[in-house]
Amino acid sequence: MTIRSPLPFLTATAFASLALASCAVGPGAPDAALPPSASGAFVGAGTPAVTTSAARDDWWRLYDDPALDALIGQALTENNELQAAAANLQAVRATLNETRGGRLPRLTAGASGTWSRASASSIQPGGGAPAGAQDEVETWDAGLDVSYEIDLWGRVAAAVRAARADADATEAALDIVRVSVVAETARAYADACSANARIAVAERTIALQSSTADLTRRLQDAGSGNGLDTARARSALESSRASLPPLRAQRDGALFRLATLTGRTPAEASEAARTCLRPPQLSQPIPVGDGATLLARRPDVRQAERQLAAAAARVNVAVANLYPTISLGASAGSTALDIADLGEEDNFRFSLGPLISWSFVNPGVSRARVERADALSRAALANFDQTVLVALQETETALSDYAHELDRQTALQAARDHAATAARLSRLRFEAGADSFLSVLDAERTLASADAQLAASDALVTTYQIALFKALAGGWNEG
Repeated sequence: MTIRSPLPFLTATAFASLALASCAVGPGAPDAALPPSASGAFVGAGTPAVTTSAARDDWWRLYDDPALDALIGQALTENNELQAAAANLQAVRATLNETRGGRLPRLTAGASGTWSRASASSIQPGGGAPAGAQDEVETWDAGLDVSYEIDLWGRVAAAVRAARADADATEAALDIVRVSVVAETARAYADACSANARIAVAERTIALQSSTADLTRRLQDAGSGNGLDTARARSALESSRASLPPLRAQRDGALFRLATLTGRTPAEASEAARTCLRPPQLSQPIPVGDGATLLARRPDVRQAERQLAAAAARVNVAVANLYPTISLGASAGSTALDIADLGEEDNFRFSLGPLISWSFVNPGVSRARVERADALSRAALANFDQTVLVALQETETALSDYAHELDRQTALQAARDHAATAARLSRLRFEAGADSFLSVLDAERTLASADAQLAASDALVTTYQIALFKALAGGWNEG
């Protein structure tokens, strides 16, 4: 039901509205406070592998790898997910501009012309016209209407705040995609290089075991060896050869993933990644900053905060919709029975005055709308708090994984060195007849395992470095 009030009352209401315009109703935004312990130094920042210097946006340049730099530049330009996210941002910004239009007067221009004739039966007796007469009438009209909603309850202002927060959240979503694309491009490149390094290790192991198998065969042919030693040597050799196809498949998968990230088909996969021999290496500690700078950098935290602001503004919109809408309107134009008379002074018309409209709906429905908006606002606050905790968790986990894998790598390197020494000595003792072939076989298997574990650890170190850079939100700014 719509109520239209008399003009004097509306005029008084309009002046009161002008005096109280933009007075928002409803609760304010929930408090998005950060935990006090979230802004200090990271728990895992004590390792010498990191420094508390400010984190870098262009972190991939710390690897000093021109091929990696080129691939990330290509991904930032050609990645399809990034292009889609940028298009979504443009759409949301257009919605913001549309919502802002609610603050401006609405102008409507119109012109019409009609030619009409009333039916004979509609002419009332005594109306002055002969029975059965049907008059044909032309009516022409042209005019301009102006209306402006007085934002007494802050509905329009709250809607604009919500739309602006939506645009900010969508911009943060674009930054989230950018962080992910940069990190995944570096990870795919590193995975391809790591697979090549592990393939090289496997090929060296195969070469060593081939030499051992040849030795056992020659000894058997000379009558000083036996078929058991030869069979064992051949078994170890074929086992090592069996490790190559999975490694090559991993390399191809990384290359194809890298091609997709950079907007290319698998047939156009990077040749630099196909031929690189080791994963990218850092020559300096990783700058990580502290918790305060992390939360300021993380686009997912920024997105959650803006989603909270949008939800809070929509509570104000829901509450404001419970109150009447007040508009000031004006109309001017000309109406005539002949198009040539439209401009004559006697045919000029105008109207001016406020209008109040109030839609009365079921009170339960109105209350449910407000409760729904308030519940969504509380959910957005909980999501913000959770996003902050997840950001800290991801960063601390990445720091811990990286530091402990470096320790493991150091131990694996020592183990590999000792295994290489044992394999060399065991072979010399076997050739001198001082030891059995089982000792040689066991030593070479130990060396092959140590080489494979060390190569896998090298790959993990790079993977954990990139995970840490991603947790630090490096790459959302193109650098």
